[in-house]
Amino acid sequence: MPKPEMTTNRPYLLRALHQWIVDNGMTPHLLVDAKADGVDVPAQVVQNDKVILNISPNAVQGLDLGNEWIMMDARFSGKPHQLSIPVTAVIAVYARENGQGMMFTDETDALQPPPEPNGSDSPAKPDGSHLKVVK
Repeated sequence: MPKPEMTTNRPYLLRALHQWIVDNGMTPHLLVDAKADGVDVPAQVVQNDKVILNISPNAVQGLDLGNEWIMMDARFSGKPHQLSIPVTAVIAVYARENGQGMMFTDETDALQPPPEPNGSDSPAKPDGSHLKVVK
């Protein structure tokens, strides 16, 4: 019987960490892979193919931490920009003041569930113990 697939947990963790950081009176920042497909940020804010974005309520407007996209309006050098970032391009979310937050790994690094007992994925049990009685 096939195991049910689940969606990525990244957008849920992003929203929770953003709220946690804001609730603690700190400044949430996103570290984004600027070369990832679909990232739309001003070129002048990209450094070493990455961009750090302050996503605090007083820094951006219309912040939407969606399941697939992060959308917001921000100002850079006084000019308004509409930003769109795929959730998969987010490398980390953290508090500027103390660095607490979370880094994300590729979805391929996700933990695999343990095999079901008596299932076809179960390793064969050895016939006997590898321990010996010592007198």
